[in-house]
Amino acid sequence: METLFITGGAGFIGSNFLIRKIQDGNSRIINYDKLTYAGNLDTLSPVKNNPNYFFVEGDICNQELVKKTLIENKVDSIVNFAAESHVDRSIESPEDFIQTNIVGTLRLLQASRDYWDSIKEDENNRYKNFRFLHVSTDEVYGSLGDSGSFTEETPYAPNSPYAASKASSDHLTRSFFKTFGLPTITTNCSNNYGPHQFPEKLIPLMIQKATAGQPLPVYGDGLHVRDWLYVEDHCIALEQTLKNGRVGEVYNIGGDNEKTNLDLVNILCEILDELIPDSPHKPHKSLINFVKDRPGHDRRYAIDAGKIKRDMDWKPKETLDTGLRKTVQWYIDNPQWIERVMSGAYKGQRLGLNKT
Repeated sequence: METLFITGGAGFIGSNFLIRKIQDGNSRIINYDKLTYAGNLDTLSPVKNNPNYFFVEGDICNQELVKKTLIENKVDSIVNFAAESHVDRSIESPEDFIQTNIVGTLRLLQASRDYWDSIKEDENNRYKNFRFLHVSTDEVYGSLGDSGSFTEETPYAPNSPYAASKASSDHLTRSFFKTFGLPTITTNCSNNYGPHQFPEKLIPLMIQKATAGQPLPVYGDGLHVRDWLYVEDHCIALEQTLKNGRVGEVYNIGGDNEKTNLDLVNILCEILDELIPDSPHKPHKSLINFVKDRPGHDRRYAIDAGKIKRDMDWKPKETLDTGLRKTVQWYIDNPQWIERVMSGAYKGQRLGLNKT
């Protein structure tokens, strides 16, 4: 049974990945998470009592604790989800993003390199099979025009403090492969959506506000384009990359679902109209409210995922329609999860977990 060290496993993508890996029964998981505002242990309730799940509360900036945890648990591979990730917050407070996404990634890489060097004589081939999978974003590439897509060769041109901090973390990851031989792989994904996403992000924010009858804030003219990727499809791609990806490589992961923000909100409203037929707020699209655009707002993102499709025979299973329906239904069916997030009550739930 492999032992995976997952950073940011209480966050949105990390928790979905972690739950999948625990439930497949072939992995022992060390969840290393700082538990910032977006780290929610409520999300991990389905696996919290699983004997193969262990939680360590820690910051990736704490190099010694990371290294100690890796050594004590004889970790086979690392998947790095830990990041500050909300663009609006990076505009308001860039320093947090520099600390976690740049300094934290550097210290995580340093601890990982020290650990990897320490297992060179391991009789179970952990040194040979070790991987450091760094999960990043398409925002590092900047903004596209009306045509074309980001490929793995697209030059970096980040336009927000968040994107700049992630670009730096990508470069650091590459440098540890090129300079030290650390077997790293980097993935850059398009906008994720699905269950358990913190409601500052567009889709859960719109669902939460629409069901409450509140205005739905749409930036600018609403014509900014994003490629949408259902979180489970992303997790499957990451599993295949960890298993079959070539070290030192970059893989772009996209959903083949480009929509303007306005079109996406309209689709969400139509699904809500259908799934909540007795809602007093129908038609929900009447709640749409255009607001002042945010600074440095990239106009369009689109991912060319041809490389991972060719190399690993991966493609997204969910269409935008099926993925959005699953997502909306999950939020409708789990009002308590949303209420605890909005109230902050989830922050106190740190008990009932295995400890390393």
